[in-house]
Amino acid sequence: MTAPDPMYTAFLNMLETKTPVEAIKDLQAFGVPAENIESIRLRFDAETQQIKELDEPRVVALDGRTSWYTGPRANDRYWPAVEKLLKADGWTDGLDVLDDSSTRVVSLLNHPKEKTFRSRGLVVGHVQSGKTTNFTAVIAKAADRGYKFVIVLSGIHNGLRRQTQRRLEQQLVEPNPGYWHPLTTLDQDFVPTGNPAGFFGPSSKNVVLCVVKKNATRLRKLAAWLAKASKHLEDTPTLIIDDEADQATVATKTINPLIREIMNGLPRSVYIGYTATPFANLLIDPSAADLYPRDFVVSLKKPDGHFGTEVIFGRDAVDGEEADDVWDGYDMVRTVEDGDVPLLRPMRRVDVDGFAPTMVPSLRDAVRYFLISTAARRVRGGGNPHSTMLIHTSVNTAVHLSYRQPLLDLLAETSAGLSEPSFVEELRHTWESECEAVEAAEFGEKPVPFDALFDHLPAVLKSCRVIMDNSSSENRLDYESGPVVAIAVGGNTLSRGLTLEGLSVSFFVRAVSAYDTLLQMGRWFGFRNGYADLPRIWMTAELESWFRHLAVVEHEMRADIDRYMTENLTPTEFAVRIQTHPALLVTAAAKMKDAVPASASYGGQRLQTHYFHTDTDWLGENIKAARALVSAAEAEADDHRVEGAQHVFTSVPHTAVLNFLSKYGFHKKWAIANSQLLSDYISKRVQDGELKRWNVAVIGNTPTGANDFSFSDGVTVGLVARARLDNTEAHVVDIKTLMSRKDAAVDLPGNYGRATEHDIFLARATFAPDTPLLVLYAIDKDSKPGTKKSEKSRKPLGAEEHVIGVGIVFPSAVGADAKANGYVQADLSGVGELEEEDLSILEADE
Repeated sequence: MTAPDPMYTAFLNMLETKTPVEAIKDLQAFGVPAENIESIRLRFDAETQQIKELDEPRVVALDGRTSWYTGPRANDRYWPAVEKLLKADGWTDGLDVLDDSSTRVVSLLNHPKEKTFRSRGLVVGHVQSGKTTNFTAVIAKAADRGYKFVIVLSGIHNGLRRQTQRRLEQQLVEPNPGYWHPLTTLDQDFVPTGNPAGFFGPSSKNVVLCVVKKNATRLRKLAAWLAKASKHLEDTPTLIIDDEADQATVATKTINPLIREIMNGLPRSVYIGYTATPFANLLIDPSAADLYPRDFVVSLKKPDGHFGTEVIFGRDAVDGEEADDVWDGYDMVRTVEDGDVPLLRPMRRVDVDGFAPTMVPSLRDAVRYFLISTAARRVRGGGNPHSTMLIHTSVNTAVHLSYRQPLLDLLAETSAGLSEPSFVEELRHTWESECEAVEAAEFGEKPVPFDALFDHLPAVLKSCRVIMDNSSSENRLDYESGPVVAIAVGGNTLSRGLTLEGLSVSFFVRAVSAYDTLLQMGRWFGFRNGYADLPRIWMTAELESWFRHLAVVEHEMRADIDRYMTENLTPTEFAVRIQTHPALLVTAAAKMKDAVPASASYGGQRLQTHYFHTDTDWLGENIKAARALVSAAEAEADDHRVEGAQHVFTSVPHTAVLNFLSKYGFHKKWAIANSQLLSDYISKRVQDGELKRWNVAVIGNTPTGANDFSFSDGVTVGLVARARLDNTEAHVVDIKTLMSRKDAAVDLPGNYGRATEHDIFLARATFAPDTPLLVLYAIDKDSKPGTKKSEKSRKPLGAEEHVIGVGIVFPSAVGADAKANGYVQADLSGVGELEEEDLSILEADE
């Protein structure tokens, strides 16, 4: 990816349907200065030659985006080794998802043979969902294509760095000895070695791997070491993976500048942040010299079998959803009474010294359930051999230590109680009631009778250890020396990245104040193969409500992120919106100091349909809906203005638009909206006195009689051409772009042929601040690619009937929808001139 140039980007987009010579002529017609055109011509010639030298086809690979990377090749070395190991570990269906998602990420990287590049992206996963495996796959595929240096910034704790180092050694280094050169080891973080220049440069055959903790001392040493090899780094394409990218990376006085210093010393580098809690990363000031993911943001799909926020806690319905249609979560959460919290953790700092926890009934129930559920897993056999319980009440290590003896006493008491019939009946009742709450059959598991698990209880109790896992403890969790049964008491070292193997019970009453902190402490998220019916969580009712709120936040955030692919946007054109909460911060105050309020839903947005079915019935219904809307506009609009092939109706009642939306079919792959979502949103704003009158436009080509389409007797236009992308499935077409930028101002006075997005926004705010716009397009069912070049990425539309496309431009919200206590987003106002929109569609539109 060369440095963005709006005019050059527009030129490249025009090549979708035109030859270079035709595109140059169009630029001349648009009034582009001759010196700019010559610069474009020279740059295009140079890049065309470069593409030939790269020996990679420049094709449409994913979601309508051009990319040099089309997936693994038969002669690859590193990805096949990873794939083989994962298959041996039992990966089946999940391997295809991993292959697809990692290919999607690599397709967004720069080609390693480009002369210079410094790109920044973000990959958003789910807590405990296999982010490490994903970036391992990305590293392998990038190395297969020629990336020669990999830096992994692995959290701020030694435990996570060791865990990551071990994983990368097992899956990358050991299967290909002699092809990797690790600079770090399991027990040794980065330490400078002699002659750094010897590791890099064109003659270097090995891939250099460095797994570094985000520690200022280590990063300074790495930056200084790399500075000594600066000339050789010019020929070293580098991939930087920032694991837990929201932690320490954003808004820190030491770590953040050091990461940027390292990047500045790498002239051919891509930085990718990985996190499940991207709130801080998405709120960085995009105009600052910082780590805002300006080039791409990707949301990984939730893997099958993953326990996430919504699965456990459920969520409330969002706009356009019925409450009965939204999952309410499994019955896995148990309540800790508010009155018990002061008995479980000190409420003030002065109370830490001498604090002694009370084994309140909820904690006793949690421990005993952990023991009997562990015994049940032994009856079943298979699955994860480890079984862990987490107790997280405080970050203070002294508080952790205070739990050791009471827990040991409780285990001894439980062991002694196994000979008491009344106590055994209590355990039986606990087990049977929990089995009724969450049935094993829901997860394809066999129910375990209490009598069968009871026989295993003595052995479980004998093997159960109480471990204080924190920054000062010496006896830490160790899953490498055989099966573990452990009650782990800890704080921050257990709340980031580190996997608690076989976690089945969590007792959580930690006080928190921010979304990202809360989610990262949820170690109960993840995979529970073989015991998916058994996990339980004890927490206060308030904490449970917060997690349920976070399920909504995540749902809406990921929907926004998906827009980057489905709408072909970049993070400098559209900022992800994050819903706020009256009692919680989105992230630490310092990390969101540059955030600005954002309106919910569709306020201030421009929407355009680009997915369509191809069958006659579906398309025919949309044609009927469009003709009904135009007829209503002719009858009820204040004015009907005709300019060439453009018809504009002003002040059309919203009822006509709602009637159209109730009949028009939106393809389900267009995830941004549907009839119900849009209708509900409009109706709510109408109640606030907004969106009552609309402008409706019909845009096409000049009618010639041979290729015309009639919306009504008085509205006939020439069909527009929109060829489909070559990567869409049968009976579904994706045209990528329907609406040109200037079409968003078709109802405004003035000429907007070369206007930027910002220009259009200002014009609408000036001339139509409260008026929404709906635009209709009639697309030729036989639309074909315009040039031989575009035939590589596009195919004839191939619809059975003409296609009706819809564009909607909403004004910024001014009523209840725009309240500050709603959403925040990054401030894009200082980004500067945004890249020109896809202009390839203009070849057929007048």
